[in-house]
This record gives sequence, C-alpha cells and structure tokens, in this order.
Amino acid sequence: MGKSSGMQKFQANFTRIAGKIAANKLLLTLRDSFIIVAATSMIAGFAIMIQNVFVDPTNGLIFGKQGLGLGRLIAGSWAAWSTTGLFKGLTTVGNLIGLVSNGSLNTFAVLLVVIFSHTFSRKYFPKSKEHMTSVLYALGAFFICMPWKFQYTPDGAKKPIDVLNYIDTTFFGTKGVFAALLISGFAVWIYNKILEKNITIKMPDSVPPAVARSFESLIPGVVTMGVFIILTGLSTTFTGETMPELLLTALQKPALAISGTGLFAFVSQTTWSLLQWFGIHPTSIWGPIFGLTWNINDTQNMLGQAQHIYSTLFMNFSTVAAGSCSVSPVLALILFSKRAAAKKVSKISLMPAIFNISEPVTFGLPIILNPLYFIPWLVAQPLAFYIGLFFTKVGFIGPIVNNVPWTVPALLSGLLYTGSIKGLIVQAVIVVVTTAIYYPFVKMDNKLNPDIAKEAAMDQAHKESEKELKTSQA
Repeated sequence: MGKSSGMQKFQANFTRIAGKIAANKLLLTLRDSFIIVAATSMIAGFAIMIQNVFVDPTNGLIFGKQGLGLGRLIAGSWAAWSTTGLFKGLTTVGNLIGLVSNGSLNTFAVLLVVIFSHTFSRKYFPKSKEHMTSVLYALGAFFICMPWKFQYTPDGAKKPIDVLNYIDTTFFGTKGVFAALLISGFAVWIYNKILEKNITIKMPDSVPPAVARSFESLIPGVVTMGVFIILTGLSTTFTGETMPELLLTALQKPALAISGTGLFAFVSQTTWSLLQWFGIHPTSIWGPIFGLTWNINDTQNMLGQAQHIYSTLFMNFSTVAAGSCSVSPVLALILFSKRAAAKKVSKISLMPAIFNISEPVTFGLPIILNPLYFIPWLVAQPLAFYIGLFFTKVGFIGPIVNNVPWTVPALLSGLLYTGSIKGLIVQAVIVVVTTAIYYPFVKMDNKLNPDIAKEAAMDQAHKESEKELKTSQA
C-alpha cells in the first residue's frame, strides 16, 4: 500500500512538473517556430537524399560504388562510366537539386527570424493589430546586427582581404541561429512594449486603417532600430565583435559543445521515453532544446559542413521515427502474446506501426502508464540509440546526412538515411533486439492476465451446460 501510494505520488508530481514545463509559453514558442521552419529543412533534406541516394553517379545507391553499381554495368568499368554522358547528366541534375539548399538550409537563420518573431508576437502580444510589422522590425534589427565588414580569403590568395559594406552571409545559416532568436525576440518585445504604452503617432479616423497603422508603428520602430544600432556599437567597441559573432562565441558554441557529449545524449534518450510513458509528448520539452542544438547539427550534416554523430536525424534513424519504434511491441505481441485482447490490438496496430504510428498500441494495449511495460518501453529507445551509435563508431555506417520522412517504414528508412544497405542491416538489428526486449514482459502479461484461459473455461462451462440440457431433454 505504501509503495503503491509512493508510486502514485511520484507519477502525479512528475506529470505535474513535466506538464508545466511542456506548457511554458517560451518553450512552446520555440517549439512551434522550429516545427514550422523545419518544413523547409525537410524539403531540402528530401532533395539532398534524392541527390545522394538516387542521382549521385559516384556514390549513390543506384549507380554508385556503394549501391547496385549500375554505372559500371552500363559502361563496363568505373573509369569508362565517369566519361559517359549519363554520368555528366546525373551530375548536372544533382547539382540543380542541390540548389534547394540555398533557399532553405543556407538561409535557415533568416527564415527563423521571420517565423520566430511572428510566433513570438502572436503568443506574447495577442492584442497587436499587425504581427507582420513586428516581423519587419525584427528583420531590420537582425540585418543591423550582421557583420557588414569581414575578412575573406579568395581562392589562391595567401592572405585574407577586408570586405566592406557586404554582409557575411555565413550568419544566414546555422552560425546565426542563436542571434536570430535572441535579436528577433528582443526586437519584437521592445516594439510591442512601446506600442502598449501608446507612444505612437495618432492619425485622424478619416485615414485608412492600413495607413494609420504604418504611422502608428513609426516611433516604436525607430526606437527598436535605434536600440540595436546602439547595441551593435557597444558590442564592436568593447569586444571587437558584432552581436552575432559574440552570441556565437558566448552561447551557441558552448550549447553545441554540451549537446555533443554522451551525457546529453543519454539524458535526452532516457527522458524521451520516460515522458512518453507518462503520456506527455516529449517534443514539447525536447523540441526547443534540440532546435538549438541537434537540429543545427542536422543542417550542418546535410550541407556537408560537418559530420556530427549526435543529431536528430541520427535519433530518428536509430530509434526509428524519434523513438516510436512502434513495430517492436506490435511484433512482440503478435509473436508471443496469448491474450485475445492483446492479439486483437496488435493486429489492429500492425499497419499503423509499419508506418511508425504508435498510438494504436501505446494507448490501445495500453503501454502508457502500464507498469508491466514500463521497463521495456524505457529501455528500448536508449538501447536502439546505442546500437546505432555502436555501428557508427566502428565505421559500419557513416554519420546520418539524409533527411527521411518519419512515416517511411523501418528498414526502408535505414536504407534511405544512410544511402547504403548497411543502414537497413543496422535497423534490422535494432528492430530484432527491441522486439526481444518485450518478450519476457509479454510472457508475464500472459500469466498475469490469462484471458484465454478464462475464455476456455467459459467455453467449457458453456459446452457442459448444453450437454446437460440435451441429456435432460432426452
């Protein structure tokens, strides 16, 4: 009774605290912003996957050396293949597909300024008449703070040259993520606070609303821009760096360094499944954190700028669709359960599970808040993550650089994530091991809830009653 009461108290406290964190307005703003901007990243990732896996004539899955090797079959040798028109055509198509990155990944920070400032304005200043004006001044503040003077080393040159009155566009990408969020958020806050204090130019009622709002935004806008001009001056005067450079050094690099540790990975993977077991969607808490860390790693991997192992792409690959890996408990139930209800749930859940939709089994069995399945549910995700990590560390597969839609079934997604049959093999190992984890607990469920035995007894009793009835009638 005491243990049960203690467990219930722990569940209640954990759910309450996690629920409060998940409902935090700033975290929700960050989460929603990253989810929206992720649409462009997904398109870019999909394009890069097509480029790397299907079109690449050198290392692709279809024509290249890592896949079916159709290039050599067509031309007779790899040397001859590289001189064919098809090889050059595929290279050109691949380069054109790669341009998608210029409108998404390479401008990630700029897109984030737009999305975050709009989301921030809507959540924190819902009474604002025009949220897009906030976006306008956030963009203005961001470009004010950009380095307009920097050093550049041309190809073949030995010394860098000073470039004046041009933006250092490297901060448009992943290097400018923290700057984009902090500058745009602060700009929106300043602008709307002045609006709320009604320090604006008032126009007569006869003036059209759109024109009146433009004049209304002038004083708050001028003050907002002025603040960032002053901040830029202070930053460059006292530190020698612009604000994006300063934020990159002081905040972004330390955050990325922490997210690259094994401890960060362990905490994220264990708490991810723990939150799911309590019925709390882990994206609400980890989404904003990953947005500031592992998502940056994703983008750098997709652009070929780095080869980070820890990333959300790697998590999606190894734990299958961000930890859902729903096919594992479903397979375990189909193979080992003797309970009629569990069998029925598993059969209904099979098709959604193939496409990584876990709700039918997690809520239908249920697994959520079910003490019997607490251990396998908690263990399966970190175990899958570390199996993937092992195969990456030993060099069997490389860091994940392709972005694959989360609904792509396991095994096929492994093939696409890595662009290699080895990715399929690693996911097959993960699915087998995580399915096996559920075996003793399904057997335990059979013993604790022997509904088949009960049904068999009921059937037997029914048959005996029918037999007695027939005997009495005779």
